[in-house]
Amino acid sequence: MSEDIFAGDRQDAKPKSKAGRFDQISIALHWLTVILVAMQFSTAWLANQRGADAAMLLFVHRSTGTVTWAVVAMRLMWRHGSAHLPPFPPRMPKLQQQIAKLSEYALYGLLLAQPLTGLGNTLFRGRPFVLFAWRVPALLTADRTISHIFEWLHEFGARALVALIALHAAAALFHGLILRDGVFQRMLPWTVR
Repeated sequence: MSEDIFAGDRQDAKPKSKAGRFDQISIALHWLTVILVAMQFSTAWLANQRGADAAMLLFVHRSTGTVTWAVVAMRLMWRHGSAHLPPFPPRMPKLQQQIAKLSEYALYGLLLAQPLTGLGNTLFRGRPFVLFAWRVPALLTADRTISHIFEWLHEFGARALVALIALHAAAALFHGLILRDGVFQRMLPWTVR
């Protein structure tokens, strides 16, 4: 009986998140995605400045886009197979929970679609390109109309992604700074369990 009392004291002494925490693999994949997406936006912006390094920046952008697609696909597989998904706080309204889930899957969808629209734009230009260490030959005949459609989809997707990322970050900060319900801490890599 005394062991139970001491165990309870130790548990009470540790600060606990009210919302629980994601597992370490989910957290690592989340922050890796953040870094990759930041690289994507940085290289796209710098390449659009039409500097002397535009070809190198496009190489990095394409290669990083491929890695981003693979990481997001891994995140989804992990999420649906092995991840620990902490529940929402009990006081969080159902509508807010549904909006959170919807925006999360919209982020996943855009992060998977963006590299594909970029690839479509590249392929329908009908020119060889470099991806990682490989020089990929022209695989399709040039079609300006289809290439422009993919380019428009890629740019639209980038704007939608910025909007969703801003919404996601604002919601996280709202939970962390205003509500203080533990949702913000669930994905921080340095938070104690």
